[in-house]
Amino acid sequence: MKSNFFKYIFILFVVGIIIFAIYTIYFKEEKTENKIEEVVQETVEIKDLRLGISNFDTMNPLLSNNKEVLNIDKLIFEPLITIKENYQTELCLASECSKTSNTSYVIKIDNGRKWQDGSPLIAKDIQFTIDRLKEGNSIYSYNVEKVTSVEILDSSTVKINLSEEVPFFEYNLTFPILPNNYYLGEDFNTSTKVPIGTGMFQISSIDGSNITLTKNEKWWNKNEVDSKIETIQIKLYSEIGELYNSFKLGNIDIFTTANSNLEQYIGTIGYAKTEVKGREFDYLAFNCQDFILKNKEVRKAISYALDKTNIVSSIYNNQAYVAEFPLDYGNYLYKESNLQTYNIEEAKKILLEGGWEYKYNRWQKTEENRTLRLTLTLTVDSSNERRVAVAENMKAQLEQIGIKVTVNKVSNANYQKILQSKNYQVLLTGVYNSYSPDITFFFGQNNLENYDNTEIIQLLNEVKTITDVNLLKQKYERIVEIYQDDKPFISLYRDKQTIVKSQNLTGEIIGNNYFTYYRLENWYRI
Repeated sequence: MKSNFFKYIFILFVVGIIIFAIYTIYFKEEKTENKIEEVVQETVEIKDLRLGISNFDTMNPLLSNNKEVLNIDKLIFEPLITIKENYQTELCLASECSKTSNTSYVIKIDNGRKWQDGSPLIAKDIQFTIDRLKEGNSIYSYNVEKVTSVEILDSSTVKINLSEEVPFFEYNLTFPILPNNYYLGEDFNTSTKVPIGTGMFQISSIDGSNITLTKNEKWWNKNEVDSKIETIQIKLYSEIGELYNSFKLGNIDIFTTANSNLEQYIGTIGYAKTEVKGREFDYLAFNCQDFILKNKEVRKAISYALDKTNIVSSIYNNQAYVAEFPLDYGNYLYKESNLQTYNIEEAKKILLEGGWEYKYNRWQKTEENRTLRLTLTLTVDSSNERRVAVAENMKAQLEQIGIKVTVNKVSNANYQKILQSKNYQVLLTGVYNSYSPDITFFFGQNNLENYDNTEIIQLLNEVKTITDVNLLKQKYERIVEIYQDDKPFISLYRDKQTIVKSQNLTGEIIGNNYFTYYRLENWYRI
């Protein structure tokens, strides 16, 4: 009995130890969970965004020549019509925009929208802004180049008259509007007043090295779009290298650059990148009236024979995008499915089917009792070193399949004369694409390629008046089909912009070449 008593005591002791151990472990785990929960609860959304500008000039959007200033200014100043992520237009300060003839537009605004000083937006403000652009040398002056007059019909309506028809003129109405009354008695170009707008943010202070923006409580769209970001601190730097260093030190949250050697300045870790297609578009133009190049099979064969990826890799160090069409920078009217791939065998096949034969290490063809030999002269501006390198690369590629090429390096002065006279055989050139889907420059009358296609001319005339998006897309798809079949020029590549953001900045970055800060209202720092 005594032995059993001690046995029970021992069992109770062991059970007690087990219960104590379980309780201790559970308590520690619960305490740890509580600590984790406390840490989660302590995560704070920082509602202050930090930006940077190098080589700052002025915050006045009609006077600044700084691209990043103009980018940030879109948060402060608003246009009649804005551009969405896919480069489609959208009404902004304009409540209506009606094309009343080929050369006139009637614009209505809502007088209930306020300037940041509380005064109402009026029609006179539109007239005032256009007048300033017409008389000055603003980046936006081109937008109103064809405007001959602005008539005020009433306090909320203006009529804009043009000297000639401008296809998709709505894209020209994307300049920021500034208030007339605010500058009464002031010389607009020399005024020291802090400019005001109608946008989501307003300038609250400017000093030697910092600009502070705060939320505009009078913003007309505040009930629909309320930003988490409450203040924006803009730090000013004399050089871009200083901005890069500040980003590395954690003092800048986001910036945009075209620098192809960015990693040499900010390293490779601690940030995320979003690459954006730019609007600097290079292409190979064919003189479609040339005795050889009037044969579209030659143009198509060259298109298949050129490895554009090789050019972008070897000459641009992959800091450019291969281009397939003038609108492939992200425009909603272009479908990526229209890509045409590098294929040497297809190039040879097209030439053979076109009546060419490969003899004595070159292509030749008899036409109109004349023997044609496939030899081409490729003209390039000698002052543009990269384009010269591209021309030499193309020469090497085409000669691999038996197309003989002479690279004609001309001075910039002669190059400009060639652009005017259109007296060339093959020309390596480029343009800065408009935001507008107007492609008359490439396919319309008096185009650089001396290209004539009746159907495309008809389509270009039709799209000027079409407002139905689906029908518009159908028309552009047909234009692309004709382009792929005729190849009056070869789209080559376009520049690349990079949006760089700190890992501490939370929010979706979906900027394009027009604007970096789409959906900024959802951003915050942690």
